[in-house]
Amino acid sequence: MTEFYELLSADEQAALEAAGHRRQWKRGAVIYREASRSESVIVLKDGRVKVSSDTASGVEVVLAVRGPGALLGEFSAVDGGPMSATVTALEPVTALAVPTPEFERYLLGHARVSMLLMREVIRRVRDADRKRIEFGAYDTTGRVAARLVELAERFGEQTEEGLRISLPLSQDELAGWTGSSREAVTKALRTLREEGWIQTGRLHVIVRDLAALRDRAQ
Repeated sequence: MTEFYELLSADEQAALEAAGHRRQWKRGAVIYREASRSESVIVLKDGRVKVSSDTASGVEVVLAVRGPGALLGEFSAVDGGPMSATVTALEPVTALAVPTPEFERYLLGHARVSMLLMREVIRRVRDADRKRIEFGAYDTTGRVAARLVELAERFGEQTEEGLRISLPLSQDELAGWTGSSREAVTKALRTLREEGWIQTGRLHVIVRDLAALRDRAQ
């Protein structure tokens, strides 16, 4: 999947860079907090983050994992509302922070980028709709398979054993991403291992048969 920043031309990227400044966060740092007011839009340069929301009972629901090139905080920048989710660094993060007024001026001066942003917003709404359908139609193993396919396609590194997903995402977080319990996720991963489709290790998964995993996710 091509991220927002990668869709920009060299001139558009240069203008965006000029409007912002570099910032860094350590692993575990909160970049945005749900319900807070955002003062800037973030473009990830290095590192990955999780986007999450807490339920009334305190259970964390993971909504997405974003990587280099992704745009964060754009909803609040456009409508002026509070952040709809918390964004936390899964690993050390370097990003471009563009103050909201500067981002607004940037969009006004770059009509094509405004169209790209609209397409990005629509893509994320479609993705959220698709995940809601998954929660109702798929079992836990199917939902876990779907998230592993997504991670493999976006972040997988080809090795002799298969596509390696190196990501500090715990089983509790994976459970929150699939709307399942930790025990159900553990069972689903065991099932996928027994099929020979994946291999698991500390903070990494190797996808050995992406086609079979994709079929299980449908």
